[in-house]
Amino acid sequence: MSYRSHAEVKPANAPWIEEIPAHWDERPFYAVAKERRAKNTGMKEDNLLSLSYGNIVRKDINTPNGLLPESFETYQIVEPDDVVFRLTDLQNDKRSLRSAICPERGIITSAYLAVRSEGVLPGFMNYLMRAYDVQKVFYSMGGGMRQSLGFEDVRRMSVVAPNLDEQTAIARFLDRETGLIDGLIEKKTRFIALLKEKRAAVITHAVTKGIDPDAPMKDSGQDWLGRVPAHWDVVPATALFTVSGERAREGDQMLSATQKYGVIPLAEYEALEQRQVTMAVVNLDMRKHVELGDFVISMRSMDGGLERARAVGSVRSSYSVLKPGPDVEGRFYGALMKSSLYIQALRLTSNFIRDGQDLNFGHVRKVKLPKPDLREQAAIADYIEAETARIDGLISLTERSIDLLREKRAALITAAVTGKIDVRAAA
Repeated sequence: MSYRSHAEVKPANAPWIEEIPAHWDERPFYAVAKERRAKNTGMKEDNLLSLSYGNIVRKDINTPNGLLPESFETYQIVEPDDVVFRLTDLQNDKRSLRSAICPERGIITSAYLAVRSEGVLPGFMNYLMRAYDVQKVFYSMGGGMRQSLGFEDVRRMSVVAPNLDEQTAIARFLDRETGLIDGLIEKKTRFIALLKEKRAAVITHAVTKGIDPDAPMKDSGQDWLGRVPAHWDVVPATALFTVSGERAREGDQMLSATQKYGVIPLAEYEALEQRQVTMAVVNLDMRKHVELGDFVISMRSMDGGLERARAVGSVRSSYSVLKPGPDVEGRFYGALMKSSLYIQALRLTSNFIRDGQDLNFGHVRKVKLPKPDLREQAAIADYIEAETARIDGLISLTERSIDLLREKRAALITAAVTGKIDVRAAA
C-alpha cells in the first residue's frame, strides 16, 4: 500500500531526520518528557517489571536471580504509559531494543530511565522513541563513547511533534498496522517452534532407535533409552571416552563452550553474536587443552548437553575434556549427547544441582550409552545431517520472512512518526 507525502516540508534540526512536515514542531526532550524519580521505599510495590525485546514484561519477584527483597526498595515505581529506556551497555550491545511503553504500574531497576510524556501523547512518544531506537540515535550521544546515559545526557535530544490530533491519528494508524504485522510474525514464530520440535524429534529418534524401521528391537535396560535395535550394544561412557587433563599448550587460542555453536574460538563466538565477552585473566595456566572432535562438559551441559570441539585451543579449568575412543563417530555421539532424552538422563542420575557442583565426568559415566557399529553410526549421522539441513532450510526461510516483516514494521513506524508519510487519511 502506498501513502501520501506531506505537501510542504522543512529542514529538521535533528541530524537523524533530514526533513519534517512544515506544520510540525521540534522540541527538546525535556520539554515533552519528565523523569520519574519515585523510589520503592518501604516496598510500596512488588509488581516486578523488566524491559525485554522491546516490551515491558512481568517477572517473578520471588526468583529474580538471587536478589534479596530489600534490594527492590532501590527500584523505581513506574506508571501506565510511562516510556522506559535501557540506556546501559551501549558499547557492547548494539542489537537490543532499548525503549518500551509501560502497560501497568510496577517497579523497574533504577538502571533504567523512565519518563512521563507531557504535551505529547504516550502512544506517539512510544513509537517515536522506537524509531529513534531503531536508527541507533542513542549510541551517538555522549560523544558515542559512553557506556550508559541518563536523563541529563538525552534532555536536549530533539523530538518532533505534530499537533495532538495528528499524533492521535499516527498512533491509531500504527497500532492497527503493526498489530497486523505482529500477527503474521506470531504465526511464523509458532511455525518455527513446530519445526524445531520436529528437528529435535528426528535427532532423538535416530540416535536412540536407529533409522531402519524394520530392525528387531530389544530392551536396553536403561529407563532413559527404552528399546533399541537388537544388534546395538549398550555400554558405559568409560568404554567410549577418556578424561583428558592436559594443560593448555603455548599458543592455544581461547575457546568458548556454547550450546548454539559447540566449542568454538572465543573471537568467532563474539563475531557471530556481535557482542564482546569478558575474558578470563586469572588461572590461565590451569586452562585445559582441547583437540578437534573432543567433547567438553561445561557448566551449561545440565541444560544443553555436551559440546563437541570445532577447533583446537583451550577451555577453562573447571570444564571436563573427553577424548573419544576408536569406536566413536563424533557426529553420532555429538547428536546423542545433545538430545533431550540424554540431557534428562543426566539430570536424573546426579545431585549436582542440589549440591551446587559443576557437572563432570563422574555424572556422565552414570548414563550408559547406545553403541551401534561405526558404519551404522556414520549412516545415522549422515541421515541426521540431511534431515536437519532440510528443516533448517525451512527455518531459515521463515526467519528471513520474519526479519523482512520486522524491517517493514520499523520502516513504517519511522516513516509515520517522522513525517515521511501522511497517514491522517489512512487512520
